[in-house]
Amino acid sequence: MNLYPEVESCNNSDNSHHAISNLVTAASASSPSINSTPSRYENQKRRDWNTFGQYLKNHRPPLSLSRCSGAHVLEFLRYLDQFGKTKVHSPICPFYGHPDPPAPCPCPLRQAWGSLDALIGRLRAAYEENGWPPETNPFGARAVRLYLREVRDLQSKARGISYEKKKRKRGPTHEHHHHQLPSFSTFQALPLPPGDHRI
Repeated sequence: MNLYPEVESCNNSDNSHHAISNLVTAASASSPSINSTPSRYENQKRRDWNTFGQYLKNHRPPLSLSRCSGAHVLEFLRYLDQFGKTKVHSPICPFYGHPDPPAPCPCPLRQAWGSLDALIGRLRAAYEENGWPPETNPFGARAVRLYLREVRDLQSKARGISYEKKKRKRGPTHEHHHHQLPSFSTFQALPLPPGDHRI
C-alpha cells in the first residue's frame, strides 16, 4: 500500500496539482531494462530517489538538486506527513503516552519516525551513488539530523514507545541476541517502473 498517491506541487497558493504518472511514463519509455534483479533495498532506494526528484521538479519555483539544501529536505519530510499512517497524540489528548489507545481520537496522522529515518538513510546513500559529493549531501545536514531526533523524541512521548536501543547482554555463551527497534512499516514511495532514473 502506498503512503501517498502522487507528488503534488508544494506551492500552497497554486491549486493545480501535478500528477506524477505522466512523468513516470515518459521517463520509463527511454529507460533501459535491468538485466539483474536488484535487492528490495535497492529497489526502494531507487523509488525514493525518483520520488524526491519529482518533488524537486514540482517545487514552485522548480528546484535543481545542485541548489537543494537541508532546509529543502525538511520541507520534503514535512510534506510527506500528510500521507502518514501513524497516530501522534497531542499533549492535551487523554491518550497521550498510551501505546494502545482504547478508543479513537482526533489527533493527526504522521509519518513514523522509523520510516523517515530509513528514508533519509536511503536518500543519503543514493545521493552519493549518483555522483554527488558527500560534503554537499543535503540529507546528511545537521538540520536534518536534529529534525529526526526531534520527531523521534516527540513520537516516543506521544505514543508511549521507547526508541532507544537496548544494550546487548554479554554472557559466557556464544549466542547473540539482537535487540532491535520496534517494527515500522517500510516507507513506500511512488510505484515507479524499472529503470535507473537519475535526477
